[in-house]
Amino acid sequence: LELTEGITGLVGANGAGKSTLIKLATGLTRPTLGRVTVAGLDAADWRARTLVGYCPDHDAFYEDLTGRRFVWEMARLCGFARREAVRRADEMLERVNLSDARADRPVRGYSKGMRQRVKLAQALLTDPALLVLDEPLGGIDPVGRAELLALFKQLAAAGKCLLVSSHELEELEKLTDHVAVMARGRIAAVGTLQQIRDLMDDFPLSVRVEVDGAREFARLLLAVPEVVGCDVVADGSLTVRAHHPQRFLKAFGRLAVESGAEVRRLEPLDDSAHAILGYLLGGSGKT
Repeated sequence: LELTEGITGLVGANGAGKSTLIKLATGLTRPTLGRVTVAGLDAADWRARTLVGYCPDHDAFYEDLTGRRFVWEMARLCGFARREAVRRADEMLERVNLSDARADRPVRGYSKGMRQRVKLAQALLTDPALLVLDEPLGGIDPVGRAELLALFKQLAAAGKCLLVSSHELEELEKLTDHVAVMARGRIAAVGTLQQIRDLMDDFPLSVRVEVDGAREFARLLLAVPEVVGCDVVADGSLTVRAHHPQRFLKAFGRLAVESGAEVRRLEPLDDSAHAILGYLLGGSGKT
């Protein structure tokens, strides 16, 4: 995986490896195999860390500090002199729209959205070339989301490289068309959403279907043009093989509604396609 300027969305099911990849990119974990570099430097090198801003998913605040004081303290830890730290903190809080009286309240009373803004402000302090954002939109209201999406686009337009991890593909689609999909600790696909969808159209799909009246539903499925095979297995479920997953699943949905079939489960069986299908088709891979 190679990241350049612009925004790359990172998606994958829980346990796919997103958090590990983020720890590697920020130098918090060293790889046991291979290399991770930032601008040619080992990601764990202190010089590489000065190029990276990190907005974690989890909170790690000194709760009694105000938001402004917390960002100021982070600026001091980054090496800025007192006066410059004050200027940087104020500038970054204004950039994330938290420069009003709220910034002078203790963090312990902050909402989830306000906490996200403070974390983002400290990540921007050093004007980093690489910004790693782990679920940056979580807990933020629609107006706040629109503001942050606009900020991320401004940063990308200024030549920054952003890696944005999110479970919300719909939100990522508003931000970028370039996505890396993780599955079982590997990068399963990289490219635009349309390129990945086109790739999946050429990938034969196998799914397991639990449905009442399996034999009758199998007969109906065989009339769907995308279906190339359908078997009733011993436990009464169906194994369906099809091409063009997007078209097949739309046809499947229509067929289930029109026939009144009670579909209890629809699960992709192909491990390599599981996470891709789950996220591109709007779920976790199981419905």
